[in-house]
Amino acid sequence: MKRAFDLLLALLALPVLALPLLLVTLAVRLTSPGPALYWSNRVGRDNAIFSMPKFRSMRTGTPAVATHLLANPDTYLTPIGSFLRKSSLDELPQLWSILKGDMGFVGPRPALFNQQDLIALRTAQGVHQLIPGLTGWAQIHGRDELPIPAKVALDVHYLQHQSLWLDCQILAKTFSKVLRRDGITH
Repeated sequence: MKRAFDLLLALLALPVLALPLLLVTLAVRLTSPGPALYWSNRVGRDNAIFSMPKFRSMRTGTPAVATHLLANPDTYLTPIGSFLRKSSLDELPQLWSILKGDMGFVGPRPALFNQQDLIALRTAQGVHQLIPGLTGWAQIHGRDELPIPAKVALDVHYLQHQSLWLDCQILAKTFSKVLRRDGITH
């Protein structure tokens, strides 16, 4: 049921988001050298690695680590990188990952391949069995501001209470938080 919901929602979103996808692609290409998309190795269901696209908000050559681990993350941002991140427009290409089945709309955010502490905690709690999501329970309760143990605790809550109704609530709250730019640090 969840996969059918994700596919239907993604197929409905594509025509609506086609113009924003095109405009952001052009904006990224015109404001910084390099490709419009950045493909990031992420941890999916059962800790399988998959390649997840995002609009590039960081300069080419930026180390592949979580943003909070960079000494001065703002120096790596492209001219429109901060706007892309704060508006969450950098996440739009992940519709591809949803259509492909690597992700769903709701689930724990996919960890970077090298976030061993997060991966280990999620695995120990069984969260690794979930398909990662574009948004999730942790994202609507703090997003970038949460320490890893708190994120995992929220992921466990989602694991234990997941339902289509909860997914709809998370999507609605995500939309609200994105409009208000809540919980984004970079």
